[in-house]
Amino acid sequence: MSGGDSARSLMEDDRLNSPNTSTVTVDVLGHRLQFSQDPNSRHHGTTVWDASMVFVKFLEKNRRRGRFSQSRLKGKRVVELGAGCGLAGFGMALLGCDVIATDQAEVLPLLTRNVKRNMSRIMQANPGSVGSIRVAELFWGNEDHVKAIAPPFDYIIGTDVVYSESLLEPLLRTIFDLSGPRTTILMCLEIRSTSVYEKMIHMWNINFETATIPRSKMDVKYQHPSIKVHVMTSKHRPTAGKEHSDESMLPEDGDDNATDDVENKHDDWENRRHGSEAARLLKNVKITTIS
Repeated sequence: MSGGDSARSLMEDDRLNSPNTSTVTVDVLGHRLQFSQDPNSRHHGTTVWDASMVFVKFLEKNRRRGRFSQSRLKGKRVVELGAGCGLAGFGMALLGCDVIATDQAEVLPLLTRNVKRNMSRIMQANPGSVGSIRVAELFWGNEDHVKAIAPPFDYIIGTDVVYSESLLEPLLRTIFDLSGPRTTILMCLEIRSTSVYEKMIHMWNINFETATIPRSKMDVKYQHPSIKVHVMTSKHRPTAGKEHSDESMLPEDGDDNATDDVENKHDDWENRRHGSEAARLLKNVKITTIS
């Protein structure tokens, strides 16, 4: 299978998640999880976006060895930004992390329902086998919300949280507020605008040591050229130990952190995918910025 064929294996005619369904079922790390979603709401956080599926399947593939293995992640404190329906946070919790899934107040009822339902099923099937996950409100830039969840964290994660240039600065500020010198940031993003993506990468390169997960470390089915997993650490991170230079942070030869062959494929792919109802929903989102 060629690299192009592998990338296209994410989907041929549709998204991983149909925006017409109210429940999404995903098998993750031996557990069948069910997430309620509401694609017809006016808030983008009530949909299970494809990037969250790509992220949990990346964790599933790399759970046995390397810096994202279960033995390395067990007991780590994790905060998820823009958790939405909660899928990405469950990926970390199933590897033994203690997760705080955060979002704006409007999303919390749906997120809380998904967390309670799935944790109940997991604990009934195999009690004590996973970490924990709880829900908290976090509006980016709100100092009281940040203090309430007691940073710093070992990991900060987010999936499909960047779709507008206006969100870049609030996201960066919030990451700084939640992190310490040993924090690792994991962001799985769908490139919806090449210009916004490139500005984001430029900001991250200035402030962090950054790397893009190579396609060879992604799930063969759950990947696409326009969905990227980025790993970031502090430029002042202590260098002692093997974890900082773990090979899973390094891109493959020929990979580019900024575009990775998106330029040639992005337009055609965008025309196909943004014709869906989910993309139309996204365009209608009212974005609130922080002054």
